[in-house]
Amino acid sequence: MNAEIITIGDEILIGQIVDTNSQWIGQELNKIGISVYQISSIQDEKQHILNALKEAESRADIVIITGGLGPTRDDITKKTIAEYFQDDKVVEYPEVIDNIKFLFKKVNHPFNEIQKYQAQLPSKATLLMNRLGTAPGMWFYENNTVFVSLPGVPYEMKGLMKYHVLPKLRSTFKLPFILHRTIMTVGTGETIIAERISDWEESLPNFIKLAYLPSYGRVRLRLSAKGKDKEVLVKEMEKQVAALYMLIPEIIVGDDNETSLEKEVGKLLKKHGKTVATAESLTGGKIASTIVSVPGASSYFMGGFVTYTAALKEQLLGVSKETIDKFTVVSKEVALAMAKGCKEKLQTDYAIAVTGNAGPTTDHNDKSVGLVYIAITSKDGVDVHEFNFGQPREKVINRTVTKSLELLQAAILK
Repeated sequence: MNAEIITIGDEILIGQIVDTNSQWIGQELNKIGISVYQISSIQDEKQHILNALKEAESRADIVIITGGLGPTRDDITKKTIAEYFQDDKVVEYPEVIDNIKFLFKKVNHPFNEIQKYQAQLPSKATLLMNRLGTAPGMWFYENNTVFVSLPGVPYEMKGLMKYHVLPKLRSTFKLPFILHRTIMTVGTGETIIAERISDWEESLPNFIKLAYLPSYGRVRLRLSAKGKDKEVLVKEMEKQVAALYMLIPEIIVGDDNETSLEKEVGKLLKKHGKTVATAESLTGGKIASTIVSVPGASSYFMGGFVTYTAALKEQLLGVSKETIDKFTVVSKEVALAMAKGCKEKLQTDYAIAVTGNAGPTTDHNDKSVGLVYIAITSKDGVDVHEFNFGQPREKVINRTVTKSLELLQAAILK
């Protein structure tokens, strides 16, 4: 079975909101063995919706539409769907009005006559009652294709998918089994990885596909298997993952589904009973934020400093004015002093300090954009590393965060 997702709303097309609905729906469909072949975002305009429905029907078994189900005049999805099915018409569903009144009564909200518009739906619709909002979902089966229309409000859409759409799809169709394993690697680019594992990749069975998913300082290797026999897929997947671990063990962090670099660092700190603190300049607290995104981080993360100015580096971390004047804030010497000051102030086993030029300007120093210094302190002293992460600003910041955690991991393992 393959599906297509259509999101309706001008607010998506002009970038006012981000379409997170399609991402979530795609993940949930994949879990039950339905592949998403295409995702489209279109205007809340009748002809665009009609065209999108026709095109989707020609290539998909299941078409899921989100958005355009509000009570105002700019929400035209219901009438347009009725028109698409030609002999259909819009009728009023009393049970929807009862549901809206029930929801409004719970929050002491008066029922407004405009809400009756929510109950005007195509007569061919199988209602999917929305217990979290006023707009019901709709299920249609026309021309050997399932059409599902859902509200665009994320929590309402998710509720309808979980309690109505996904169970109905499972009971209606005999679906294959889909299995994914995503292996996280750090510190090596995708082209080098591809070269190292090329023989293994070429020998993969035809029901397992490999995808490279690069990001700042990390590459995820996603293995996807699809078939009828779950036991065969699981066994073969474990075999192939084990072979991959044998080929590139030094750059694999773990399974992306279960872990991440920050989680692995946290596990190491816990295992050895060690603590860490951060002193950040260009990253503005993002290293600390990444570390504390892991539940239980309070057992090893003691705190951090965001010293974005030279004055704060002096006041909070004890970096001398002479060092800053002589070497500038973007220097090996300042990174070293920041790390020492952080470790001493918070009395931790390890400290991470970063300073650099994220761009687009260089803040009146002579260092190039993208130049970053990362210092890691431990009981053995301070190691300072120099990098040039290029441009743009976002890339420099994200690569600094990833590389800092890599270096901390290496320091702990050493």
